[in-house]
Amino acid sequence: MGGGDLDRPRYGDIEPPAVAWGGGPCALAEAARMNLAGIREDVAVIDVLLQDIARRPVDLADPDWQAKLSASVSPVEEAGVAAEAAAALTALLDAYEAGGEEVRDEVRQVFRAHRAFSWGVALSGGWPSATAEFRRRLVHISARDQSEDPRDELVGLWELCAWARGRGVDVEPIIHAVADISGEVDHFGMGSTRLLILRGLEHR
Repeated sequence: MGGGDLDRPRYGDIEPPAVAWGGGPCALAEAARMNLAGIREDVAVIDVLLQDIARRPVDLADPDWQAKLSASVSPVEEAGVAAEAAAALTALLDAYEAGGEEVRDEVRQVFRAHRAFSWGVALSGGWPSATAEFRRRLVHISARDQSEDPRDELVGLWELCAWARGRGVDVEPIIHAVADISGEVDHFGMGSTRLLILRGLEHR
């Protein structure tokens, strides 16, 4: 891709802890913290490349706008950074799960400081189970620490939980575990991300 800086790897894979949600082993948490600087640099480059796409207006007067939007390629594919964006997102979420509160807070800041990246880079494919997919998507919501419209975030959360329940996932312990590592700041007057995650317990 253009820009050069993303053509070389700057951080390795960080495996999330198997059991401890409140922070992994010390060495793993330290590795997560040290890798964040390189991840942040790559996210900043990707964010710049996505900004024009994120700002592109949607013609809501066009009766076919939803179909056209669905048929379009993803923002990261259009920007030519799909592989790099997927690697950066994976590294961020692995660090979020492996690190302590200081690391998690830094990951939240990365998402909040790079809105085009947060908007345009999504999780994709290759899940070993519905439970694994549900947990990872919930961690993604937690790490993003709310979009500019938390109402959309809440609706998306309810849809995700309904999807998981429909596939037999025991959502309650996963919701509580992810809520325990989520932010406590109320950014938009609708409650913290921790409280938002806990609203997934509501049956919708």
